[in-house]
Amino acid sequence: MPIYKAPLADVEFVLDSIVGVKALSTLPGFEDATPDLIRQILEEGAKLCEEVLFPLNQSGDAEGCSFENGVVRTPAGFKEAYQTYLEGGWTGLSCDPAYGGQGLPKLVNTMLEEFICSANLSFGMYPGLSLGAYNALSLYGSDELKARFLPKLVDGTWSGTMCLTEPHCGTDLGLIRTKAVPGEDGAYAITGTKIFISAGEHDLTENILHLVLARLPDAPAGTKGISLFLVPKFLPRADGTPGPRNGVACGSIEHKMGIKASSTCVMNFDEATGWLVGEPHKGMRAMFVMMNAARLAVGIQGLGVAEVAYQNAVAYARDRLQGRSLKGTKAPDKPADPIIVHPDVRRNLLTARAFTEGARALGALVAFHLDLAEKHPDARQRQESDEFVQLMTPIVKALFTDIGFDAANIAVQVHGGHGFIWETGVEQYVRDARITQIYEGTNGIQALDLVGRKMGQDMGRLLRRFFHPVQAELEAAMDDDGLLEFAGPLAKAFGKLQQATALIAQKGMKDPEEAGAAASDYLRMFGLVALGWMWLRSVKAARAKLAAGEGDAAFLDAKVKTARFFMAKLLPQTGALFTTILSGARPLMEMEEAAF
Repeated sequence: MPIYKAPLADVEFVLDSIVGVKALSTLPGFEDATPDLIRQILEEGAKLCEEVLFPLNQSGDAEGCSFENGVVRTPAGFKEAYQTYLEGGWTGLSCDPAYGGQGLPKLVNTMLEEFICSANLSFGMYPGLSLGAYNALSLYGSDELKARFLPKLVDGTWSGTMCLTEPHCGTDLGLIRTKAVPGEDGAYAITGTKIFISAGEHDLTENILHLVLARLPDAPAGTKGISLFLVPKFLPRADGTPGPRNGVACGSIEHKMGIKASSTCVMNFDEATGWLVGEPHKGMRAMFVMMNAARLAVGIQGLGVAEVAYQNAVAYARDRLQGRSLKGTKAPDKPADPIIVHPDVRRNLLTARAFTEGARALGALVAFHLDLAEKHPDARQRQESDEFVQLMTPIVKALFTDIGFDAANIAVQVHGGHGFIWETGVEQYVRDARITQIYEGTNGIQALDLVGRKMGQDMGRLLRRFFHPVQAELEAAMDDDGLLEFAGPLAKAFGKLQQATALIAQKGMKDPEEAGAAASDYLRMFGLVALGWMWLRSVKAARAKLAAGEGDAAFLDAKVKTARFFMAKLLPQTGALFTTILSGARPLMEMEEAAF
């Protein structure tokens, strides 16, 4: 049976030493968000995830969702768990108090999301989609729509979806055919089919609010002709209760590789009543609010899977007896040594750990800047934080989900043959993690976003939000002899990243395929340097605490040793990536299509 304990000690270290969480309570509206309150909230969230959600993960995977006569039922225990989730107020954690939310920082919600995704990724899809709908509606909905629908999303009695993909188009949303015909009462009749709609139909809430991309009759071609509409499953009555069924129905659910307890639906809209969100033909702007938030959230899904996979790999490696240590017997009272003594097993475990803890620090820093971008009183700081988040969004989404899948594979490998067996629990993490590299824009699309949009935006201004603080961190570290073994490898990798950036920018201006060919390698390289930055900061904080005699010495010592592993064994991958980037587009593009 798999295990899970929320990594509260590491989260506390990250919030204190990497983010500087105390600063949150100085922001307008976050005065109550003190470190003590945040710690208490996360401790309660950890209990919910460990005791309520995690026990349903394997059974939910085995049972999956069922579909009959247009009705989707979630696995046994999910309705009760969702009710417990509602009663705890978790659906409105970071939502506006004006609509019933608790108004806490997005950073807190991000940390909780990691716990939820470790405990039960399928369950987390339902409230996660609702939060995305809340974000889009709160920014672009009319006052009437917000007053009517946001309180229901915030208290969780109604849930939300995002309906983009159609049978003939996924990433290229300019091809969508769903149409919206205006009526005389200000509403619209929405007709079309959407596929791969997560949480499109289920039995957890009394109503479901679909945010749907569609075209008006006079819409121009392409993405400039897309509008966004709110289409509820049940039309609300004047008193706010669900009324008659709208013209939207689930046609089927997908039979998937993973996240089986999350319903993935084909949704048919047949002159369904909907209301315009935002301006006509400006739907992509509103939808990108959901998409960008969802991309960050999917990155956290990858982190959550990585953490639980790592925990299970370590537990098995400590218990499994096999062979003897290469340097001599370690457990003379046992017939064999635990496999954790073997170098290759340790390589696997440390790889998963170094990536997971580095990603946690980076994810928390990005979430912190989300809060600064919204709440900081200085306009310049708000802009700089927003630009940092924009830059890091494709990196968080792609890098973290790659890490999650890799860590899940490592857990299976450490378990050996037992990892391939369903009862052990770790093979589910491989299946669940795989979709995170695909939905909300494949990781290849994230790489193209990074080199095609973010790299050159405003003459590289977004890049400066990363390059400048990393440079400053390195310059300060070079004056500390105790940090040189960590700062040296990072400085080398950072220099290669700067060279790669200039090279791609130069080649890409002449030939876009050169940038496209380098994109995925560049994103991975960028991500490794970003994690190296986090590890340098972590070592600096850990050494300071050790010198002052503060904190758990064993925990802090492990931080330093994990950082050493990352710098020595993982960060050097940037050298190979740089060489690959230098090779250009020709090895990819010279092959004739017929030769494949």
